Amino acid sequence: MERSNQRDQNRDKGQKKLTSALFVIYIIVLSWIILFKMQFSISNMPQLRSLNLIPFAGSVIINGKMDFDEIFNNVLIFIPFGLYMGMLKGNWPFWKKIIPVILTSFALELIQFIFAIGASDITDLIGNSLGGVIGCLIFMGFYKLLKDKTNKVLNILASIGTIGIIALLGLLIIVNL
Repeated sequence: MERSNQRDQNRDKGQKKLTSALFVIYIIVLSWIILFKMQFSISNMPQLRSLNLIPFAGSVIINGKMDFDEIFNNVLIFIPFGLYMGMLKGNWPFWKKIIPVILTSFALELIQFIFAIGASDITDLIGNSLGGVIGCLIFMGFYKLLKDKTNKVLNILASIGTIGIIALLGLLIIVNL
């Protein structure tokens, strides 16, 4: 019985290490997308410093209409953040898992403003935070269904997604050489 317990603990540690590695890769890709606008050269980056503190106004209004694609993309790109918070901090209460999402989103918006590499927008912060909340809720749903197998299943899915993203990035790099 003790041997079985030891195996389970080693397996859980391995899953936690894999989750942490995948999360680091996710954060690097997220930063590249948000801060560097998927550019391979700093000279190609836009020199823009703007600040919008009015939710759902300004940068999301294009030709007099709301640009739902930008809002949707902001939500979508932060869903994995919420999933990773659920996987890495499963014992934290729900509200505490959202705080790193909000702080990271705020930090990215602040960095964009300070270095004039993008438009800092409260709507982005709202969308990113909503994505994190959705990710946490998805994790909770998976956990209700899969219990202790949740992290293993999500790690498999995240590994497949990460390999796909890295393959796409590699293709982008090759095409842009």
